[in-house]
Amino acid sequence: AYQPFFRGHAHHDSKRREPWMFGDETMVRLRRAAMARYALLPQWYTVFWEAGVTGMPVMRTMWMQYPKTQSLFSVDDQYLIGSDLLVKPVVGPGITSTVVQFPAADCWYDVDTMQRMAGVPSEPNSSVAVTVASDIDKIPVYQRGGSIVTRKLRLRRSSHLMAMDPYTLYVALGDDGKAAGDLYMDDEVTFAHERERDYVVASFSSSWGDGVAVQNSVRVGNADGEVLEHAGDRVVERIVVMGVERAPGGLSLFRRTSSSGSPLEFQFDSLTKVLVVRKPEVTACEDFHIQIV
Repeated sequence: AYQPFFRGHAHHDSKRREPWMFGDETMVRLRRAAMARYALLPQWYTVFWEAGVTGMPVMRTMWMQYPKTQSLFSVDDQYLIGSDLLVKPVVGPGITSTVVQFPAADCWYDVDTMQRMAGVPSEPNSSVAVTVASDIDKIPVYQRGGSIVTRKLRLRRSSHLMAMDPYTLYVALGDDGKAAGDLYMDDEVTFAHERERDYVVASFSSSWGDGVAVQNSVRVGNADGEVLEHAGDRVVERIVVMGVERAPGGLSLFRRTSSSGSPLEFQFDSLTKVLVVRKPEVTACEDFHIQIV
């Protein structure tokens, strides 16, 4: 689920290995992994674009992202997807817990519970070993505080059917109350992004202390391209913000084309410190900002 390629190879004389061949219990786990994989496709697509532009690998060793943290130089059993998702594979039988080396320069959130990992102090150029639960039903994956990761949560039979599904933004606030992340969009089929510069890059950011819940600044490759023409199909359906200390008095949406704000409904859980905005009625291809009031 958390590697660039997600497929099985077999010789024509090999035994069949479809997910349903291993029993219901295993099939449920394989289905869950596939769901996590497909939901993350917008992020994978963006990270591959970044790799093509910057040359940075899609999967990164810990020291590559944290070159001044010597304690991570020898860590070879965990990795990062881009700069924002830390993955610790569990590959042995009967394992119920594992040790994760967290870079202490950032805070980290469990992607399943959306809770901040305890026991990771804010210390630059150091790391902290934390023992986490990791039975057969748990893949230890953590989102870096200060990042924004995009997913699509509709269940489909193929990625082709997901093309115009709405986005969900997962905002993980850092210690400074800020976060940022990109979303790259093209037609996902042709080379028009190279030949005609037909692409859009949405740069999301959040600065809770400055009263900005989420902001989007769009970079358009071709203003006459098909991506921007069908911008209305690239809807942001939900925004999930992790690490919110207290409920805001309100949220207002401001568009570039409007001088007045529109109030947004939200839900806030004071125990989990997670705030959810549902149906803000914006697209990833337009400039907007959601102000805390």
